Amino acid sequence: MRTERMEMRDSATRRAGPAPVPDVGMERFARLAASVMDVPVALVVLAEADRLALPGLVGLKEGRNALHGLPLSRSLCGRVTATGQPLIVTDVRDDARFAAQPPVAERRWGLVSYAGMPLTVSGRVLGVLCAAGPSARAWTDAQLADLADLAAACSAELRSRAAARSALMAQQHAERDHRVAERARAAAEQAGVRAQAGWDAAELLLRASQELAGAATLDDVQHLLRNLVGDPLKPVRTSLSLIQDGRLRPMPDTETEPVPPGGGPALSCALDENHPLAHAARERRLVSAADPGELAHAYGEDVAGAFALLDVRALVCVPLTHAGEVHGVLLIGWGEPHHAGPSERAVLTAIAGYVSQAVQRASVLDERVSVARQLQSAMLTDLPAAPGLDLAALYLAAAADDLVGGDWYDAFPLPGQTPAPSALTVAVGDITGHDMQAAAVMGQTRAMLRQAVLDHPGLGPAAAVTALQRACGVLSLNMSGTLLLGHLAPAARSGNWSFTWTNAGHPPPLLARPGAPAECLEEHGVLLFPGLDPGPRHDHQRFLEPGSVLLLYTDGLVDRPGTTIDEATAEVAAVLAASRDRPLPDLLNAVAAVAGDHPDDDIALLAIRVPHG
Repeated sequence: MRTERMEMRDSATRRAGPAPVPDVGMERFARLAASVMDVPVALVVLAEADRLALPGLVGLKEGRNALHGLPLSRSLCGRVTATGQPLIVTDVRDDARFAAQPPVAERRWGLVSYAGMPLTVSGRVLGVLCAAGPSARAWTDAQLADLADLAAACSAELRSRAAARSALMAQQHAERDHRVAERARAAAEQAGVRAQAGWDAAELLLRASQELAGAATLDDVQHLLRNLVGDPLKPVRTSLSLIQDGRLRPMPDTETEPVPPGGGPALSCALDENHPLAHAARERRLVSAADPGELAHAYGEDVAGAFALLDVRALVCVPLTHAGEVHGVLLIGWGEPHHAGPSERAVLTAIAGYVSQAVQRASVLDERVSVARQLQSAMLTDLPAAPGLDLAALYLAAAADDLVGGDWYDAFPLPGQTPAPSALTVAVGDITGHDMQAAAVMGQTRAMLRQAVLDHPGLGPAAAVTALQRACGVLSLNMSGTLLLGHLAPAARSGNWSFTWTNAGHPPPLLARPGAPAECLEEHGVLLFPGLDPGPRHDHQRFLEPGSVLLLYTDGLVDRPGTTIDEATAEVAAVLAASRDRPLPDLLNAVAAVAGDHPDDDIALLAIRVPHG
């Protein structure tokens, strides 16, 4: 008999995971894992009931039928899904953990070494991304970190699919309700004997089903709701209160005047209070009060007084329900006594149903964007200590909450075999797109670029970027965008540093030297694009004396309406030169202010200073 935990995982797998057949996205992650870990076998494994499925695999000659008839408990992948923890095995034959119950699957396939990372969605383990080989293998920390990064990106893809499926289901429900409303309207037209109020009600419901189905955010829901009921009902207050921690709390609303002192209790209350909002939620039905006297009689003078401060003297409260649960209340308030008749009550109840679906759909989309932004933020690691240099970075998200981009920055030490042990690699880039896919590809690109740098010691940045583009072509990773990669190392002259860089179509870095205007380092090559031959990439070099500041940035800083890129770049250069001696965090804030308070695109900034002395 399946446990509740297994049932919840299976449900999440059906929503998020691909079918147990070849899947383009999962196959790509398997190829990346095999390449990064340098092994012949890599798998994307999903757990379904008491068996495993293989939507993505590389190098397993038995193919997808290899798991047929094998229970979860008889494989290393099954152990990862059971514990939710990474499993690293150097040699399964000598590992005491498996002496009592050897892993049948891996032994049957002739696999000896194994490294598996769990794939999770909403806290539930759905499967494993693993790499394996036929001989004993001592995995390095760098390999395991790369595999963990790939597993995080694979989990993000699964979360994205789950959110997309949930949004699609919500949209289908809205479309179904729209068809119901259309049929109601057609019936009213055919009858031809209904009162004008009936026509108005059908029109209002149709508009509600159409307009609320397109709401993408909670702000959209409130704006559309206010426009829907404004003309036909003429309320003075329309608000939505959602249940949070046992209370009904009003949703923030930027379009209405602030709630006056003392008016808060009208829109917020505990679920067990004697309050119209609480009664509607507890009793799961519409409640109303036609005038202040009825409101005071039913709920007390304090509640009536709080509503009076909002100019509300009559009201209707309708519960918002979804999947059989109440999650909030819709409040419509009038400034004069108002009796809501049966027809109006029916219309408001139907509208509340559309509002409830729109709120749930917007919440799902908000959560999806939140997850993407968390993924994007997690990939922007802290800057390393850099002896002889000062570093600071700043990341600003676009003003539109539903935009997630591929902007990133990075800085990390070069390997010890370079001529200068204190040398540093710096990078800034922008992957094309504003969605979950862009954020995921950004993470893959950043990790692959790091590996390319570390795999080419003693060579310049152009060699690493060329290797990155070659790897993307081999792995069929459709990555496009721009990036700038540079090496910083102490120069022969005391106190000076050399900056060697290559530019793949990225905005030029700005260099502010003491006593001189900031200059653009214009040298650049072709951007990154699938199938585009960039030709040989070249390294360029400048020397930075003490007091110099180097600024790397993404195009969100200079690509904005109302000005050309050249004009905006010149403005940034002037601010950089004027702020050259300020603390780097203050300098970056001054530079970012050039883009305004509400930038249309994400902005990533990285500043490097060669200090005096």
